[in-house]
Amino acid sequence: MTGGRSIVGSALVLLLFAAISTTLVTGLHLLTRERIAENERLALLTSIAKILPSVEYDNDPLEDRLSLPAGEVPGDVLISLGYRARQAGEPVAVVLKLVAKNGYNGDINLLVAVRPDNSIAGVDVLSHRETPGLGDRIEAAKSSWLEQFVGRFLDYERPVAWNVKRDGGEFDQLTGATVTPRAVVSALRVALDFASRNHRVLFEPLS
Repeated sequence: MTGGRSIVGSALVLLLFAAISTTLVTGLHLLTRERIAENERLALLTSIAKILPSVEYDNDPLEDRLSLPAGEVPGDVLISLGYRARQAGEPVAVVLKLVAKNGYNGDINLLVAVRPDNSIAGVDVLSHRETPGLGDRIEAAKSSWLEQFVGRFLDYERPVAWNVKRDGGEFDQLTGATVTPRAVVSALRVALDFASRNHRVLFEPLS
């Protein structure tokens, strides 16, 4: 009997230990997940503020998240999310989250802020795997290359303009790297076309 009680007691201790461990692991996971989500949220707000000065809007763009309307885009560009920036309820820009899937080393994740007149307010690179010293100069911290897009419109009468100069367009490429800037220019062209075709939905004022 003593042996049986000992076995039962040991089993209960193990079960209790397992329950406590599971609770601790679950709690730590939830805490970590919430912290990671908050860090990602703050990073995204920082990126939006880099391409659209926060003095221009009085709302939280992340709280005005858009379920983007269906629209065909080329297979090498993905438009996943949109956020509206407003001033007194009126849209001042929509921030689109893009993925250029044809970078030199894979996906290039971008943010582009488009104004109601369909001009670009700013562009930021969220992440990429482009070659250090070459393609990575698309980053604002490493060159001023992205600045050439600010204020630009999509010219439907001269579609060739929205290419790098090597392809007959108006945009500078990067010395030693053409594939990377070509992918970014293409993605921004798609984003402007998407914004133009879905203008009413993207820039809808608050009722």
